[in-house]
Amino acid sequence: MIEEPKPPRIEGDELIIDTQSGTEVYDSKYLLAGLLIFVARGDKTISINETQQMMALIEEQFDIPGAESLALLQRAIEDIAENPDMNNLLSELSKVLSLDEKEDIAVMLLKVAAADGRKDAEEMEKLRVAAEIMSIPAELMHNAYDRYFEETGFSSPSHDFKK
Repeated sequence: MIEEPKPPRIEGDELIIDTQSGTEVYDSKYLLAGLLIFVARGDKTISINETQQMMALIEEQFDIPGAESLALLQRAIEDIAENPDMNNLLSELSKVLSLDEKEDIAVMLLKVAAADGRKDAEEMEKLRVAAEIMSIPAELMHNAYDRYFEETGFSSPSHDFKK
């Protein structure tokens, strides 16, 4: 009889996925960096402002120094090109996150998308796809937009990314 794999789980800062071929362990910091990069590269380039925003978010979220967050981002950029399974990993990560954590991630994604001051259609599409991969419900995305605008001081509909 074949055992059903256990559902994915978070242990400390690691995502644990049991597969038929064994246990896979992923650093949740790395997965978040990969998700941020996925959105930042939506317009094909990662600006200095986007890089700085991603570093700040990783530093804040995981309380790690800037040099370490930059190294993490660089590793994720290099690995994403070689890892076509990143979407599946992020989907597995989404299964273990609470709605509050998903909303926090949505706000982070919005901050990265807005960091370069442009609203490129490609980047907005990547944001939508990222939310879909992470199973972030529409209502939660709306909450994230509200939080983003509150945190950044934007209140005018002209700054609305939902267009």
